[in-house]
Amino acid sequence: MIEGSLVIDIHGHSNSNERTGMIPDRPRLLRAMDRAGIDMACVFHSCDGRGNRVTARYVEGCTDRLIPFAFASPTMGDDAERELRRTIDDGNGFRGIKLYPPSAPWPLHDDHWHPIYRFADERRLVVLLHTGPESHAEPKHLMRVAPQFPGARFVAGHSGNVQPQRDQAIAAARAHPNVFLETSSTFRDPGVIEALVAGAGADRVLFGSDQPLMDPRSQLGRIVTSRLADEDKRKVLGENARRLLDLP
Repeated sequence: MIEGSLVIDIHGHSNSNERTGMIPDRPRLLRAMDRAGIDMACVFHSCDGRGNRVTARYVEGCTDRLIPFAFASPTMGDDAERELRRTIDDGNGFRGIKLYPPSAPWPLHDDHWHPIYRFADERRLVVLLHTGPESHAEPKHLMRVAPQFPGARFVAGHSGNVQPQRDQAIAAARAHPNVFLETSSTFRDPGVIEALVAGAGADRVLFGSDQPLMDPRSQLGRIVTSRLADEDKRKVLGENARRLLDLP
Protein backbone atom coordinates (compact mmCIF):
# COMPACT_ATOMS: atom_id res chain seq x y z
CA MET A 1 0.00 0.00 0.00
CA ILE A 2 1.05 3.62 -0.52
CA GLU A 3 1.92 5.04 2.90
CA GLY A 4 -0.59 7.55 4.20
CA SER A 5 -3.10 6.97 1.41
CA LEU A 6 -6.85 6.96 1.93
CA VAL A 7 -8.49 4.02 0.15
CA ILE A 8 -12.13 4.24 -0.93
CA ASP A 9 -13.71 1.45 -2.95
CA ILE A 10 -16.50 2.99 -5.01
CA HIS A 11 -17.95 -0.32 -6.26
CA GLY A 12 -19.38 -2.88 -3.80
CA HIS A 13 -22.57 -4.92 -3.45
CA SER A 14 -25.07 -5.53 -0.66
CA ASN A 15 -27.08 -8.06 -2.69
CA SER A 16 -26.69 -11.78 -3.27
CA ASN A 17 -26.28 -13.51 -6.62
CA GLU A 18 -26.74 -17.28 -6.65
CA ARG A 19 -25.32 -17.64 -10.16
CA THR A 20 -21.98 -16.10 -9.18
CA GLY A 21 -21.96 -17.24 -5.55
CA MET A 22 -22.03 -13.67 -4.26
CA ILE A 23 -23.11 -13.57 -0.60
CA PRO A 24 -24.03 -10.33 1.26
CA ASP A 25 -22.00 -11.10 4.38
CA ARG A 26 -21.10 -7.78 6.02
CA PRO A 27 -18.60 -9.11 8.59
CA ARG A 28 -16.80 -10.98 5.84
CA LEU A 29 -16.73 -7.88 3.61
CA LEU A 30 -15.33 -5.76 6.45
CA ARG A 31 -12.64 -8.36 7.15
CA ALA A 32 -11.71 -8.32 3.47
CA MET A 33 -11.52 -4.54 3.55
CA ASP A 34 -9.31 -4.62 6.65
CA ARG A 35 -6.94 -7.17 5.15
CA ALA A 36 -6.67 -5.21 1.91
CA GLY A 37 -6.28 -1.84 3.67
CA ILE A 38 -9.54 -0.37 2.36
CA ASP A 39 -10.89 2.41 4.57
CA MET A 40 -14.38 2.86 3.09
CA ALA A 41 -16.56 1.24 0.44
CA CYS A 42 -19.68 2.28 -1.44
CA VAL A 43 -22.31 -0.46 -1.51
CA PHE A 44 -25.61 -0.95 -3.30
CA HIS A 45 -28.24 -3.54 -4.17
CA SER A 46 -28.19 -3.97 -7.94
CA CYS A 47 -31.50 -5.79 -8.46
CA ASP A 48 -34.43 -3.40 -7.96
CA GLY A 49 -35.50 -0.43 -5.88
CA ARG A 50 -36.79 -2.66 -3.07
CA GLY A 51 -33.18 -3.59 -2.42
CA ASN A 52 -32.44 -0.10 -1.14
CA ARG A 53 -34.02 -1.09 2.17
CA VAL A 54 -31.66 -4.07 2.23
CA THR A 55 -28.74 -1.71 1.69
CA ALA A 56 -29.94 0.58 4.50
CA ARG A 57 -29.96 -2.38 6.90
CA TYR A 58 -26.63 -3.59 5.55
CA VAL A 59 -24.80 -0.35 6.44
CA GLU A 60 -26.65 0.28 9.71
CA GLY A 61 -24.19 0.98 12.52
CA CYS A 62 -21.26 1.00 10.09
CA THR A 63 -21.62 4.22 8.13
CA ASP A 64 -18.07 5.21 9.05
CA ARG A 65 -16.92 2.41 6.68
CA LEU A 66 -19.83 1.75 4.31
CA ILE A 67 -21.42 4.40 2.07
CA PRO A 68 -24.86 3.46 0.68
CA PHE A 69 -25.83 4.13 -2.94
CA ALA A 70 -29.45 3.95 -4.11
CA PHE A 71 -30.37 1.66 -6.99
CA ALA A 72 -32.85 2.96 -9.57
CA SER A 73 -34.06 2.00 -13.02
CA PRO A 74 -36.51 3.45 -15.55
CA THR A 75 -38.28 0.07 -15.43
CA MET A 76 -39.58 1.25 -12.03
CA GLY A 77 -41.58 4.03 -13.72
CA ASP A 78 -42.52 6.91 -11.43
CA ASP A 79 -41.43 4.83 -8.45
CA ALA A 80 -37.79 5.42 -9.45
CA GLU A 81 -37.85 9.11 -8.55
CA ARG A 82 -39.99 8.49 -5.46
CA GLU A 83 -37.47 5.91 -4.27
CA LEU A 84 -34.58 8.29 -4.88
CA ARG A 85 -36.31 11.02 -2.90
CA ARG A 86 -36.92 8.58 -0.05
CA THR A 87 -33.35 7.29 0.10
CA ILE A 88 -31.44 10.47 -0.70
CA ASP A 89 -33.60 13.47 0.16
CA ASP A 90 -35.16 12.13 3.36
CA GLY A 91 -31.98 11.85 5.39
CA ASN A 92 -31.29 8.14 4.97
CA GLY A 93 -27.58 8.66 4.31
CA PHE A 94 -27.45 7.55 0.68
CA ARG A 95 -24.79 9.53 -1.18
CA GLY A 96 -25.04 8.33 -4.79
CA ILE A 97 -26.99 6.34 -7.39
CA LYS A 98 -26.20 2.99 -8.99
CA LEU A 99 -27.59 2.10 -12.43
CA TYR A 100 -27.43 -1.17 -14.37
CA PRO A 101 -28.39 -0.44 -18.01
CA PRO A 102 -28.26 -4.09 -19.22
CA SER A 103 -31.35 -4.85 -17.12
CA ALA A 104 -33.46 -2.22 -18.89
CA PRO A 105 -34.85 -2.30 -22.45
CA TRP A 106 -33.38 1.11 -23.25
CA PRO A 107 -29.74 2.17 -23.79
CA LEU A 108 -28.33 4.46 -21.13
CA HIS A 109 -28.75 7.59 -23.27
CA ASP A 110 -32.47 6.99 -23.92
CA ASP A 111 -35.00 9.53 -22.65
CA HIS A 112 -36.43 6.94 -20.23
CA TRP A 113 -33.30 7.41 -18.09
CA HIS A 114 -33.53 11.19 -18.02
CA PRO A 115 -35.68 11.62 -14.87
CA ILE A 116 -32.99 9.76 -12.90
CA TYR A 117 -30.22 11.82 -14.46
CA ARG A 118 -32.16 15.02 -13.82
CA PHE A 119 -32.54 14.08 -10.15
CA ALA A 120 -28.77 13.57 -9.90
CA ASP A 121 -28.03 16.73 -11.88
CA GLU A 122 -30.07 18.92 -9.55
CA ARG A 123 -28.25 17.50 -6.49
CA ARG A 124 -24.76 17.07 -8.00
CA LEU A 125 -24.80 13.37 -7.16
CA VAL A 126 -22.45 10.61 -8.22
CA VAL A 127 -24.07 8.22 -10.71
CA LEU A 128 -22.21 4.92 -11.00
CA LEU A 129 -23.25 3.07 -14.15
CA HIS A 130 -22.30 -0.42 -15.24
CA THR A 131 -20.57 0.00 -18.60
CA GLY A 132 -19.32 -2.72 -20.91
CA PRO A 133 -19.81 -4.38 -24.30
CA GLU A 134 -23.57 -4.77 -23.78
CA SER A 135 -25.33 -2.57 -26.34
CA HIS A 136 -27.36 -0.70 -23.70
CA ALA A 137 -24.30 -0.11 -21.52
CA GLU A 138 -21.61 1.05 -23.94
CA PRO A 139 -19.80 4.06 -22.50
CA LYS A 140 -19.98 5.89 -25.83
CA HIS A 141 -23.57 6.76 -24.83
CA LEU A 142 -22.17 9.02 -22.10
CA MET A 143 -21.06 11.38 -24.86
CA ARG A 144 -24.74 12.32 -25.27
CA VAL A 145 -25.78 12.13 -21.62
CA ALA A 146 -22.99 14.00 -19.82
CA PRO A 147 -23.43 17.42 -21.47
CA GLN A 148 -27.20 17.29 -20.94
CA PHE A 149 -26.78 16.83 -17.18
CA PRO A 150 -23.59 18.71 -16.25
CA GLY A 151 -24.31 18.67 -12.52
CA ALA A 152 -24.37 14.88 -12.33
CA ARG A 153 -21.04 13.11 -11.80
CA PHE A 154 -21.07 10.07 -14.03
CA VAL A 155 -18.73 7.21 -13.14
CA ALA A 156 -18.26 4.60 -15.88
CA GLY A 157 -18.20 1.36 -13.89
CA HIS A 158 -15.50 -1.01 -15.20
CA SER A 159 -14.47 1.71 -17.69
CA GLY A 160 -16.10 -0.34 -20.44
CA ASN A 161 -14.24 -3.49 -19.28
CA VAL A 162 -12.92 -4.48 -22.75
CA GLN A 163 -11.95 -2.91 -26.04
CA PRO A 164 -13.25 -0.93 -27.86
CA GLN A 165 -15.51 0.08 -24.98
CA ARG A 166 -12.54 1.00 -22.79
CA ASP A 167 -11.43 3.56 -25.36
CA GLN A 168 -15.02 4.84 -25.50
CA ALA A 169 -14.94 5.42 -21.75
CA ILE A 170 -11.62 7.26 -21.95
CA ALA A 171 -12.93 9.41 -24.80
CA ALA A 172 -16.05 10.32 -22.81
CA ALA A 173 -13.96 11.32 -19.79
CA ARG A 174 -11.64 13.43 -21.95
CA ALA A 175 -14.57 15.16 -23.62
CA HIS A 176 -16.67 15.89 -20.54
CA PRO A 177 -15.46 17.04 -17.09
CA ASN A 178 -18.32 15.23 -15.31
CA VAL A 179 -17.36 11.75 -16.56
CA PHE A 180 -15.02 9.61 -14.44
CA LEU A 181 -13.58 6.13 -14.85
CA GLU A 182 -13.72 3.22 -12.40
CA THR A 183 -11.12 0.46 -12.33
CA SER A 184 -12.83 -2.84 -11.43
CA SER A 185 -12.67 -5.51 -14.10
CA THR A 186 -13.02 -9.25 -14.53
CA PHE A 187 -10.09 -9.15 -16.97
CA ARG A 188 -6.39 -8.94 -16.18
CA ASP A 189 -4.97 -6.78 -18.94
CA PRO A 190 -1.53 -5.44 -17.99
CA GLY A 191 -1.21 -1.69 -18.40
CA VAL A 192 -4.91 -0.88 -18.17
CA ILE A 193 -4.60 1.35 -15.09
CA GLU A 194 -1.78 3.29 -16.71
CA ALA A 195 -3.85 3.64 -19.90
CA LEU A 196 -6.88 4.98 -18.02
CA VAL A 197 -4.77 7.60 -16.23
CA ALA A 198 -2.82 8.52 -19.36
CA GLY A 199 -6.06 8.92 -21.31
CA ALA A 200 -8.31 10.69 -18.81
CA GLY A 201 -5.91 12.08 -16.19
CA ALA A 202 -5.15 10.94 -12.64
CA ASP A 203 -7.91 13.20 -11.25
CA ARG A 204 -10.57 11.28 -13.19
CA VAL A 205 -9.94 7.64 -12.25
CA LEU A 206 -11.45 5.93 -9.17
CA PHE A 207 -10.63 2.63 -7.49
CA GLY A 208 -13.42 0.05 -7.49
CA SER A 209 -13.30 -3.65 -6.69
CA ASP A 210 -16.82 -5.01 -7.36
CA GLN A 211 -16.62 -6.86 -4.05
CA PRO A 212 -17.73 -9.38 -2.90
CA LEU A 213 -18.05 -10.62 -6.48
CA MET A 214 -14.35 -9.88 -6.99
CA ASP A 215 -11.50 -10.16 -4.48
CA PRO A 216 -10.63 -6.58 -3.47
CA ARG A 217 -6.96 -7.52 -2.97
CA SER A 218 -6.34 -8.32 -6.62
CA GLN A 219 -8.32 -5.30 -7.79
CA LEU A 220 -6.35 -3.06 -5.43
CA GLY A 221 -3.10 -4.66 -6.51
CA ARG A 222 -3.63 -3.55 -10.08
CA ILE A 223 -3.27 0.04 -8.87
CA VAL A 224 -0.61 -0.41 -6.20
CA THR A 225 1.69 -2.34 -8.57
CA SER A 226 1.05 -0.04 -11.53
CA ARG A 227 3.70 2.31 -12.91
CA LEU A 228 1.82 5.38 -11.72
CA ALA A 229 3.59 7.93 -9.58
CA ASP A 230 2.71 7.65 -5.88
CA GLU A 231 0.83 10.95 -5.99
CA ASP A 232 -1.37 9.64 -8.81
CA LYS A 233 -1.92 6.34 -6.99
CA ARG A 234 -3.19 8.27 -3.96
CA LYS A 235 -5.68 10.12 -6.15
CA VAL A 236 -6.99 6.93 -7.74
CA LEU A 237 -7.07 4.97 -4.48
CA GLY A 238 -9.20 7.43 -2.56
CA GLU A 239 -8.63 11.15 -2.92
CA ASN A 240 -10.73 11.42 -6.08
CA ALA A 241 -13.61 9.52 -4.50
CA ARG A 242 -13.42 11.66 -1.37
CA ARG A 243 -13.75 14.77 -3.51
CA LEU A 244 -16.62 13.41 -5.62
CA LEU A 245 -18.56 12.17 -2.60
CA ASP A 246 -17.98 15.42 -0.69
CA LEU A 247 -16.44 13.54 2.24
CA PRO A 248 -14.44 15.42 4.90
